[in-house]
Amino acid sequence: MLNNDEITSFSPGSGRRVAPRSQLSSDAPRRDLSGTWRFHFATRPDLAPADACRVDFDDSGWDEIPVPSHWVLQGRPEWGRPIYTNIDYPFPVDPPFVPDENPTGDYRVEFTVDDAFLTGGARAHLRFGGVESLCIATMNGTPVGVVRGSRLAQELDVTDELVVGSNVLHLRVHQWSSNTYLEDQDQWWLPGVFREVELLSRPGAGIDDVWLRADFDPETGHGTLVPEIRAGAEAFPVTVAVEELGVSTTFATPSQVAPVPMGEVEPWSADVPRLYEAVVSNAAETITVRTGFRRVEVVGHEWRVNGVKLRLRGVNRHEYHPDLGRVFDREAAREGLLLMKRHNINAIRTAHYPPHPELLALADELGFWVIDECDYETHGFEAGGWVDNPSDDPRWRETLLDRVERFFERDKNHPCVVAWSLGNEAHTGANTAAMAAWLHRRDPGRPVHYEPDFDGRYSDVVSRMYASPEELRFLSEGLGNNKLGAPGRAAALAERPMILCEYAHAMGNGSAQLDVYEELFDTLPQWHGGFVWEWRDHGLRTHTDDGREFFAYGGDFGEEIHDGNFVTDGMVLSDGTPSPMLAEFAAVCSPIKLVVDDLGLVIENRRHDGDTSDLRFVVVDEVAGELVARHEISVDPIWPDGAEDLDIPDPPAGVDGEVWRTARAELAADTDWAPAGHVVAFHQVRISAPPAAGARVAEREADEPTDRDGVLVLGRARLDARTGDLVELGGHPVSGPRLELWRPPTDNDRLGTSSAFVTTDRNTNNLVDHGGPTHADGWRAAGLDRLQRRVLAVEVGEDSIRVRHRYAAAAGRDAVVVELLWRSIEGELVLAADAQPTRGWPGGWPRIGLHLVLPPGVEDVEWFGTGPNENYPDSRRAAVVGRFLSRVPDLTIDYARPQESGHRGDLRWLELPGIGLRIAADEVAGARPGFTLRRHDVREVTAADHPHELPEPTATHLYLDAAQRGIGTLLSDPDVRPEHELRPRAAQWSLRFSAAPERA
Repeated sequence: MLNNDEITSFSPGSGRRVAPRSQLSSDAPRRDLSGTWRFHFATRPDLAPADACRVDFDDSGWDEIPVPSHWVLQGRPEWGRPIYTNIDYPFPVDPPFVPDENPTGDYRVEFTVDDAFLTGGARAHLRFGGVESLCIATMNGTPVGVVRGSRLAQELDVTDELVVGSNVLHLRVHQWSSNTYLEDQDQWWLPGVFREVELLSRPGAGIDDVWLRADFDPETGHGTLVPEIRAGAEAFPVTVAVEELGVSTTFATPSQVAPVPMGEVEPWSADVPRLYEAVVSNAAETITVRTGFRRVEVVGHEWRVNGVKLRLRGVNRHEYHPDLGRVFDREAAREGLLLMKRHNINAIRTAHYPPHPELLALADELGFWVIDECDYETHGFEAGGWVDNPSDDPRWRETLLDRVERFFERDKNHPCVVAWSLGNEAHTGANTAAMAAWLHRRDPGRPVHYEPDFDGRYSDVVSRMYASPEELRFLSEGLGNNKLGAPGRAAALAERPMILCEYAHAMGNGSAQLDVYEELFDTLPQWHGGFVWEWRDHGLRTHTDDGREFFAYGGDFGEEIHDGNFVTDGMVLSDGTPSPMLAEFAAVCSPIKLVVDDLGLVIENRRHDGDTSDLRFVVVDEVAGELVARHEISVDPIWPDGAEDLDIPDPPAGVDGEVWRTARAELAADTDWAPAGHVVAFHQVRISAPPAAGARVAEREADEPTDRDGVLVLGRARLDARTGDLVELGGHPVSGPRLELWRPPTDNDRLGTSSAFVTTDRNTNNLVDHGGPTHADGWRAAGLDRLQRRVLAVEVGEDSIRVRHRYAAAAGRDAVVVELLWRSIEGELVLAADAQPTRGWPGGWPRIGLHLVLPPGVEDVEWFGTGPNENYPDSRRAAVVGRFLSRVPDLTIDYARPQESGHRGDLRWLELPGIGLRIAADEVAGARPGFTLRRHDVREVTAADHPHELPEPTATHLYLDAAQRGIGTLLSDPDVRPEHELRPRAAQWSLRFSAAPERA
């Protein structure tokens, strides 16, 4: 085996390769070779057994491994560990060479076939679904081919080697090869045979390949099936039939194959995924294709399906399982797609390679628009100025054309695929232009996408990553900017469809401001939506030495270089838990838009297909968080692009308390993806508010404080006479409140390096200015994480205690003075607090809050405010005002790296029954504080790299924030919008502490 030559070859593959073709459902014999194989691991190729391909080789001393799997996920450290890098290659950039230390796995399996598998002139094909990264195959001791392209299907003809009875298949798999340079795709490097290996019997007069282009004419409602049948003349006659439509056409010869009129059909779309079963058959074979009739076209700046402009509410999706890596689990994948449907996601970009073919079959069935992406990315060349980049290196041309052909041919029959993408972050050049040209010739009906083609030289859709809202507007106006593309191209590009192939980086507690983008997608004519980066965190399930489970990210496996937790950047956590951002996406991006107030209800249907007859519309009224009325509104079906303005019952009047009205669009009946009652869209509005509580407090008589041996007693409270701090409240130990300006940095706070609105005024020529310090670094430089306090005064009055504190950092002159005025009125402890910063504070703050330390073990909480999920100034469309119950641990999210979490704004009151405490928050200048309640303080959270590293709780920490900075999405730009930035500012609180009422 000439491994070294094969490892460094520019060839797309060699040996008895079969022309690429569709993944088809055929009645011809097929053997899935998945199961337990014999396995030998070597740290480098020259240590692999030289004669392991021999039939009589004794492999009894080898280990066993499941196929499909990744050998680095088998719990055998001596077989290597996973490696995560985002951009950098984990070895020197020296194409086509790779390190001598190249982990190598030898696989052997023995299987049998019977006479039926090879009779009648049948040929045997060995089909590989996915092997990372180089596979050398031997059947019964004879080399049959070299397979390259880790996530691409490839078949080898093994007819001459296969025998009736026992057969031995040997595979030698190298982790690194020349083709690794083409697969630098921001994911774990996971070697091995990770998709199925199958043995196919191909009938002698069978049908080699079928492509059924199912066209739909939106003007007539008629469909046409345009068959492409690859078969020899001896395979004819061939019949194409769609029984449901009563159509059956037989072609006697290849030259007779022609379009087949289908008459009136129901079109396929992501909203109404109508599939028909087509059968293509001859005397030797029957093939079944599930097809959907739709027409994809680009008309000016509109990308249309069935004559209607596409609206993409999408996500980028990697293949991932926390235990299996990229091994496909159909049920888990289906559950993931159902979760997408329940959160109003209608589109998937297959980042950054073709997925397992079953994923596309599920997308056909459940309904998703799909941009299918080729297995290609070379991001690691960017640091070297793209020198030797394969996109423009003629040595790679044949391989790249082979890759685009194989990915297209496998997936061409899927109606869900509405565009082909050449790959991701591989710059541009003659080879990517040739890939696009091949696709344009082969399939003129679907557009070609490639984001690095900034000038639009060979792609059909203008695509951008992480563009700011300003850039969206400029591109739509044909103005552009100086970051991307050649001068003067912007006006021409404005005549094309536009998408954000990546936006709203969902890492940790982020991303926010989805509503800003949604409005632009809805109003700017060129924009068709985008794909959030990304769907799910990729943490790998791991355990500490003492058995505690956690989800590992880059660096947790001792990698030489890595990109940390950048691999955990999804709207779903590694364990499958939806993050609050997913709820925010569902609320913002619903295709059903509702607006309700005291006068009526407006319903708008922005679906691509389908009226609203599957929905029921409900309006509920709540007073002080309690339900007082529920109205089901009768609505005639509203068709896409239609709207209705409806009269609804009046809300309650003359009640004591806030009145909130909420309209909901709910599923009227069970569907494949959600049960009846599932909320598709909602809108809430406050109808009336009660009088301010402060005025009522001022009218009542206050208690007199007393000093008892250094402890000030004021009603239910005990305060330290020296510091003015609480030491006891309602018989329970309590300390504080102390000023808090720090929050545990979010991933956006910690890793973002773009300039921010707090320091930069952006304009059309400077939309992105990378290279500045992170926000967390700026906050540390200002000392926000190490404020020291000095007591200025503790003054005891006739009916109050006035406390003044000064907070500043060591070596700093900037300070905040906090004044606390305590009063006890009819058993209620009342706090009026003010914070005043000195002049000169630089930059911004993450929060301005008061921190109270409560006893440990507080388990339950009830509140009246926003919920149920955490929410922030720029991420609160999923929040409603109401009454909520929770356990304290459930208030925060176990992000892969601990960080700011759990804030809920607009607090009215909070009750902690475990310690009998109720805290009411009154409006001050039209605003109420938010709260965060968690078992660790901000410094403990900041210090931990993983959730399991948080110490055993010793207290319960309550933060009452007058303001929090927004969340933003600064990891990849843009930053928090100016209106949600928190500049140094004064703050006020009006709080009332009392005994929590007894609960039944």
